[in-house]
Amino acid sequence: MAYDGSVRELRGIIPPMFTPLKGLDELDAAGLERLIEHILDGGVHGLFILGTTGEALSLSYRLRREVIERTCRQVAGRVPVLVGVTDTAVVETVELARFAAKVGADALVVAAPPYYPVTQGEMLNYVEYLARELPLPTFLYNMPSHTKFQFEPETVRSAMRLDKIVGIKDSSGDMGYFHNLLTLLDERPDFNVLIGPEALLGESVMMGGHGGVCGGANLFPRLFVAMYDAAAGRNIPNVLELQKKIVLLSRSLYQIGNASSSLLMGLSAALSCLGICNDELALPYSRLSDQKREEIRRNLDMLRDEGLGSPNRIPELAAV
Repeated sequence: MAYDGSVRELRGIIPPMFTPLKGLDELDAAGLERLIEHILDGGVHGLFILGTTGEALSLSYRLRREVIERTCRQVAGRVPVLVGVTDTAVVETVELARFAAKVGADALVVAAPPYYPVTQGEMLNYVEYLARELPLPTFLYNMPSHTKFQFEPETVRSAMRLDKIVGIKDSSGDMGYFHNLLTLLDERPDFNVLIGPEALLGESVMMGGHGGVCGGANLFPRLFVAMYDAAAGRNIPNVLELQKKIVLLSRSLYQIGNASSSLLMGLSAALSCLGICNDELALPYSRLSDQKREEIRRNLDMLRDEGLGSPNRIPELAAV
């Protein structure tokens, strides 16, 4: 189905794209091009840039603008492009949002400003201000592990009354909380509720969620598209089989190094091993050692042997 230009009732897999770097403040432009095409070739339903997986808050404003402009130009309307514009300064959030709109982005994503603690009331006031100032439909981003703030369901209910606020991405990993979000859809059926943690994708969609913003879709986009399709179609055998593959992917690539940055380091190393892009990370993070990169390479071979297939090959599944 061709993209119709709307992010309302957005469904499916919207990968949070990794940002390929080749220096302190230098984009791996060729790697970015390959990564975008690799992801889109996987049949995804959208693209989310400058989120947590994209290391947005570690990038200069200049570099963020370069990523937005290059991505929007290359995607060229094939799928909606969602742009993370979270910042500690609301003026910078608004300016980046206006730039994104100017170069062709379709929607914005906003988390709570990190560093200073805020109340639910203060956050609602902030969202109301953004709804007046931002030029594009906007998704809330619930990421309490990083922002130290969780959008309580009542705050989300109030935000839903603002036409500019069109959805929420939940990365809390709390399925009880996620279910509470889904109960709000009776009041606004066109509101999008998306899951972040990829191991919860199948469960969340079967509960009534609308899709996933899954980091592993940078590597194996068709795996996550297949999971979304299986879950949306209530194909339990396929959901269970694909869940095993997703968990195996996580264990094999995201837990090398035993550090808080292991997911990003493993993801970037795997992309590099696949020849897609450079694996440079923004400071204070750094790429994996050669020894651990070799472990990633062996694990990629193992994943293929275990039936995960090549990154853009749909796994063998039972008929619905």
